[in-house]
Amino acid sequence: MGRADVRRADQERARRDGKKQEKGRIRRLFTWKKILGTFFGVCLLGILSVVGLYLYVDVPAAGNELAVAQSNVYKYADGKVLARTGKVNRESVPLSRIPKDVQMSFVAAENKTFFDDSGIDLKGTLRGVLKTLSGEGKQGGSTITQQYVKNYYLSQEQTVSRKLQEMVISLKVDAKFSKEKILAGYINTSFYGRRAYGIQAAAQAYYHVDADKLTVSQGAYLASLLQAPNQYDWAQATPAGKKLVKQRWAYTLDNMVEMKWLTQAERDKQKFDIPKDPKPEEGLTGRTGYLVKAAKDELFAHGVDEKKFELGGWTITLGIEKDKQLALEKSVKDKLTADLDPKTRKVDKDAQLGAASVDPKTGHIVAMYGGAGFTQHYINNATREDYQPASTFKPLILASAMENRSQTQDGLPITPNTIYDGNNRRPVVGGTGGAFAPPNEDQRSYGNITVQQAMNNSVNSVFAQMGADVGLDSLKKTATSLGMSSKMDVQPAMTLGSMGASPVQMAGVYATFDNHGKKVTPTLVTKAEHASEPAPDLPDPVGDQILSRQTADTVTSVLRGVVDDGTATAVRGTNYEAAGKTGTSDDNKSAWFVGYTPKLVTAVGMFGEAEGGRQVTLHGTGGGGRVNGGGYPAQVWAAYNATALGADAHATFDLDTDLGAGVAPPPTQTAPSTPTHTPSGPPTPTGTPTGSPSTDPTPTHTPTDPTQTPTDPTPTTTGGDTGSPTGGENGTGGENGAGGQNGAGGNNGTGGGNGPGGLNGFE
Repeated sequence: MGRADVRRADQERARRDGKKQEKGRIRRLFTWKKILGTFFGVCLLGILSVVGLYLYVDVPAAGNELAVAQSNVYKYADGKVLARTGKVNRESVPLSRIPKDVQMSFVAAENKTFFDDSGIDLKGTLRGVLKTLSGEGKQGGSTITQQYVKNYYLSQEQTVSRKLQEMVISLKVDAKFSKEKILAGYINTSFYGRRAYGIQAAAQAYYHVDADKLTVSQGAYLASLLQAPNQYDWAQATPAGKKLVKQRWAYTLDNMVEMKWLTQAERDKQKFDIPKDPKPEEGLTGRTGYLVKAAKDELFAHGVDEKKFELGGWTITLGIEKDKQLALEKSVKDKLTADLDPKTRKVDKDAQLGAASVDPKTGHIVAMYGGAGFTQHYINNATREDYQPASTFKPLILASAMENRSQTQDGLPITPNTIYDGNNRRPVVGGTGGAFAPPNEDQRSYGNITVQQAMNNSVNSVFAQMGADVGLDSLKKTATSLGMSSKMDVQPAMTLGSMGASPVQMAGVYATFDNHGKKVTPTLVTKAEHASEPAPDLPDPVGDQILSRQTADTVTSVLRGVVDDGTATAVRGTNYEAAGKTGTSDDNKSAWFVGYTPKLVTAVGMFGEAEGGRQVTLHGTGGGGRVNGGGYPAQVWAAYNATALGADAHATFDLDTDLGAGVAPPPTQTAPSTPTHTPSGPPTPTGTPTGSPSTDPTPTHTPTDPTQTPTDPTPTTTGGDTGSPTGGENGTGGENGAGGQNGAGGNNGTGGGNGPGGLNGFE
């Protein structure tokens, strides 16, 4: 063997020896004894940590901040106190006063193993901790004992340290107190919504009974409610929320059967007991309750936590001006309720009125009328959205047409001086959604009239056609941008105001017109402060320019014509400039006047509501015939503004437009015949326009489809749209016709039944 071979052999031995040495070191480092020792060491460390935590954390000697809850203070715009609320609504009751099956419903809903566990659900709690660490928000998994500890001793924050503290205290509480005491504490400290802490307050809030009178069905609802008090409150729940709480109610009862706390036969007898309407808060009877409730709803919508809010300590300033609030309430009393006699006229019991008055420059609601009083009528009529705004929607159609530069079917631009065919039941041309030929008031045919005159007299056939010319999707886009609900159905009837809307919403829409096209979102709360809570981020009520100034100002000019020469007779002759629109809905279930001056926008809606919330007609209210927008609503509006405007009574509109009501006739024009303007008389349905044309050429619109022959060629002032105001909006015996709702002898047309063969008549 040569030297080279010897050298290679030595290197190979060295390499093998090195590997053996390395394996030996690894074996020595990771022996089974060391691995087991490390494992048990970690376990021991964990056990010692838990023991140390258990020894370190004590059960608090007293309850949490609920024990020192404060009042909430609501103030007028000038800083004077409007109301004080915030007393924690809770009365603890012993378990002996809670029926046994009601007690078990809470256990069945939240923690079936409550009577057997040690106070914590380790698996569920660890899962909650991991979820919290991963940023997935609030998690469940707590036992009844843990929830009681959280309610009474700790806070609602979701942190790992608070969760570990909750576990330790729960173990100690479970060892220290009986299950019955823990269950009583849980039921008495939980928050049920409606400001109710504890089962006694909840029983009164939802079923108007004491806790010892609760049925198992009612108890199962209250137990189900704890999962989501706001979402599951029947009075304000969405259809989805109602479905979910009924499912959880059924789940609770089924668990009671499973745990043998209820027999199957008893379960089968159970029916869901719908909760009662909420009671007013203590001290908030009368109309103050509407303001406080609406203010709270605004704050909760802007991120204020309801449970923390009810602990008190907030100072909330509203935009409400006391003098205007009192003026609005007095105007309703003087112009409406003084005429009502519910004892002798059943229909008078069904009359509801809501109103909202807004400063168009700030967007603040300066006065609000929600109804007769919070104890008599819980629903706020100023914010409810379930009644049709009817013809108060028509200005939005004109605004959409001008903003979108829409044209008639003949390709002519739509302006206040565009001439449309105003014949009764004229079929809409070029529309979508099927045949549509709505009736005009009193089945009146107008022939060719200007848009201005059609607005003055609320001619349905003109605005139904204009809606088709604009496009219904474009019309909805304009309406929602102005603040109306996006839930409105896109259908031809929307041109007649068939959707739902509230006085607050309509005040916002018209305030945007008044504010030269800058979006106004009416807002009640102007400031909210708390010593230790962050102030909510309240958006500016005045937003971006959503309509051009010329569009908004033109609509204002046109609506001045409605006051000066149209259906708003009750507002004429005042010492201030005003613009506005009347509206009366299908079957006379609602009547409106939405009007404004340069300084104040006020929407007044009147609604027919029978017991149970059923919508009914207002016809006959106050001992008269049809109730219309130019009647009670306009009269309330006029009386309120006469007082509320004060030093602003002589303010004038600053309009950037040469179109609309106040424009002088041009020297030449292209209308079918020479226009005439007779402000005090009715339009002449012979093809002669009666508006005040602008200096621009007057386009004409003659649809290619044949139109219906006029049915009323010679209208008179008696029963006409611009006739005497005696007895109704604009006619001697009714809204727009002698002796009837909208025509001789019938609801909305000759012979009754809302007119022969067509849509129920909107004004």
